[in-house]
Amino acid sequence: MAKRPKPSQTAHVRPGGEPIKRGRGGGQASTPSLWAEGSPTGRQRRYGGAMTGLFARPRAEIVPGAVHLPGWLTPGEQRQLVAACREWAEPPAGMRHTPMPSGGQMSAQTVCLGWHWMPYRYSRTADDVDGAPVKPFPTWLSDLGRQAVADAYGDQHLAGSYSPDAALINFYDDQARMGMHTDKDERSAAPVVSLSLGSACIFRFGNAQTRGKPWHDVMLASGDLFVFGGEARFAYHGVTGTIPGTEQPEIGLPAGRLNITLRESGLT
Repeated sequence: MAKRPKPSQTAHVRPGGEPIKRGRGGGQASTPSLWAEGSPTGRQRRYGGAMTGLFARPRAEIVPGAVHLPGWLTPGEQRQLVAACREWAEPPAGMRHTPMPSGGQMSAQTVCLGWHWMPYRYSRTADDVDGAPVKPFPTWLSDLGRQAVADAYGDQHLAGSYSPDAALINFYDDQARMGMHTDKDERSAAPVVSLSLGSACIFRFGNAQTRGKPWHDVMLASGDLFVFGGEARFAYHGVTGTIPGTEQPEIGLPAGRLNITLRESGLT
């Protein structure tokens, strides 16, 4: 198993492999201009599906409660989110390979907002990085999450009551994977909102009983939204890897994949 890295070895690489320029750090990423603070959703356009070449990529319910909306984010929105992720990745409480209780580490790198996730618990401080306070969860990201839930389920009441307060931002290089797991460290059963940026990946979405079959392999491309809640909220899921040749340098991410997941912690 890989040895646990020292914090200084994990906090100096930005998504895409670019070195971090040290600055003040620790602050909240500036509000992207596409999502104004205080607006009801921050997005004024309606989702109408997406196209890949000649082929439509319509909304799809993978299993009850798990919904895939291809191309939900515009290219401009994707660029704004990548820029925000670069700020969030900086220390203190920066991006790292999460140490596992087994002594190994996750192959994907992670930075958190609102609450800092470590295996099986959350904290207000980045205890497995440098002990610094976790970066704040911005209001505009909550607005985006509510719009995601509204578009996924068509339920304005559910969307209006959705109050995400934690985000995990994962960066996958061409070697990173995510094993089958279930998101059950939260005390809330509210939906999980997942946004994809950069290289496409194969997202394996399974069932709530076992890590094994049945499962569905879904290609998530840059700009795609995936929401899972209801009876699918605690389904096992993972990432088998990114797909070569699907890089998206035009959104500011020369290589790799960023995945932003929003959730309600249920913590106080």
